Amino acid sequence: MTSTEGAHSAAQFPWRGRLIRKGDGPASTANVANIITVVRILMAPLFFVLLLADGGQDGSLRIWAAVLFVVAIITDSADGIIARRQNLVTDFGKLVDPIADKVLIGGALVALSILGELPWFVTVLIMVREIGITVFRFAVLSDRVIPASRGGKIKTVLQAVAITLALFPWWQLVGDWAHVVNTVLMTAALLATVLSGLDYLWQAWKHNRATA
Repeated sequence: MTSTEGAHSAAQFPWRGRLIRKGDGPASTANVANIITVVRILMAPLFFVLLLADGGQDGSLRIWAAVLFVVAIITDSADGIIARRQNLVTDFGKLVDPIADKVLIGGALVALSILGELPWFVTVLIMVREIGITVFRFAVLSDRVIPASRGGKIKTVLQAVAITLALFPWWQLVGDWAHVVNTVLMTAALLATVLSGLDYLWQAWKHNRATA
């Protein structure tokens, strides 16, 4: 089967193809990288429920929610590495992976705001940027692929670290200064999120001007 025939077959039968094996042929939509992504989406509501069920009591449910968040964040890197290394990148993965990230990060921010531990304006600003840039990237996908910028990668790391520390009740061990650290990190994550979003729009404006 030629590569063209393989691509045509994959388009007709997206569930056929390679599941984990590296190769040049079509990858199945049900490949291991995509399965990890879907599992991450399913973990998000469980994490959300556990955190709210704790009700701000800093008990075992909150710790389990925090652990679940960390595991989900780790899988965020794992599925991308596997997909690229094993040549398992699919259209389904390109669509669902950023959605999984937004569901997880958004769920954490909303839950922290509901518990009164994070100002709502922080959650709203971050989510408007995340959803807006994601929609924009999909809107121009037929014209070009907009890769994650350096600022975008820094933003992702800062968000993950800030939310992780905000979830684990480590202030019970070190005292109230932990809240100061959490505030500084969340502020840094907010600034990185807004600035990287503005940079995406600036780069898009320059591209449109150059190609006009």
